[in-house]
Amino acid sequence: MKRMFILLSVLAWSVGTAWAADSPVGKWKTIDDETNKEKSIVEVYESGGKLHGKIVQLLQEKDGGAGKLCEKCTGSDQNKPLIGMVFLKDLKKEGDEYGGGTIMDPNNGKTYKCKLELDAGGQKLKVRGFIGFSLLGRTQVWQRVN
Repeated sequence: MKRMFILLSVLAWSVGTAWAADSPVGKWKTIDDETNKEKSIVEVYESGGKLHGKIVQLLQEKDGGAGKLCEKCTGSDQNKPLIGMVFLKDLKKEGDEYGGGTIMDPNNGKTYKCKLELDAGGQKLKVRGFIGFSLLGRTQVWQRVN
């Protein structure tokens, strides 16, 4: 009986891991595309059939960013804590990518169109923010956190 439980547990873990590799849902380490430094841990989650992302931890801050506010944000996000802030919104599956949503850069408070694409067997996520169409933008590559 114990062996059967262990076998079923390993099987369930394997199926869950394989599913996670096919989806951006999960935790990701963001890497700054200009400095190549690790910046934060974010969590991508599904709600209402769309993907969203929130900031979980700021890696350059001693306290993980617990007291840091989004001073350059506008609207309802202005001066709100960065930790827990939803900065990635309303992305939906479009073929092999996720698009149709937005990403907000807390460093300048600006919002951009966004698309996501999984790479390296689901261990890397290409995140492209752009204005107008995809050629006018920049891409960061995030690493999955297990």
